[in-house]
Amino acid sequence: MPHYSQKPRGHRLCDQCGAVENPAIAKFRLCGGCLVTQYCSPACQKIHWPVHKTVCHHTSSQLSSAKQVYGESDVARNLRKFTSAYNTLLGWVGFQALQLKRIPSNIRSNALLIELTPRSSSDASRRFSIAATHIIPRTYINDPVVIADIQRREERCRHGGGIGTLVIVIQCGSVSQVMPVEVDAPSRITWDMRDDWLSTLHHCVESGQTEFLPKSTTSRGVIYG
Repeated sequence: MPHYSQKPRGHRLCDQCGAVENPAIAKFRLCGGCLVTQYCSPACQKIHWPVHKTVCHHTSSQLSSAKQVYGESDVARNLRKFTSAYNTLLGWVGFQALQLKRIPSNIRSNALLIELTPRSSSDASRRFSIAATHIIPRTYINDPVVIADIQRREERCRHGGGIGTLVIVIQCGSVSQVMPVEVDAPSRITWDMRDDWLSTLHHCVESGQTEFLPKSTTSRGVIYG
């Protein structure tokens, strides 16, 4: 098992070695099949394939099925691109919505559902608007392949001292994307609790602001990162 050192919140992690992405140097590569899992190098992607292939094939087949239903609109692929583009924002929003700083145990029973509506735009980051958000029980997810992937991440996260996997469901009509986020222990997370997460989510998505920096209010003022 790879060693996962303390990881800054708001950054992507290689799903094989746990390396933290530094976009200023190089962006991680997404798996071309599921468009969700990310890797720091082709070597890590190759090593991780035996673990990832089941959920990857499953996700890819769902995407193909959605294409047949929705034709050229390709909601499923746009949804995966949306999830990738807003990865940092969605992780922060989920952390705030479930109040994990104050009640870490919420991660085991609850999930965040974000409902989207499509909109016409040539900009891939502005093809959806936020319709509604809901706190839902984790039992809302009943796909055994997805559940197994979440459990795998949960075990890995807790082995590294984290509290588990935050589950975010992004949905547009009957098409959905599950985004699992491995969360550190609250004592290792510098984010404070915020009530403006919903307005922040709306603002960033409506304006296409994908380069999101989590904000916290401290005695030194508002800090970002």
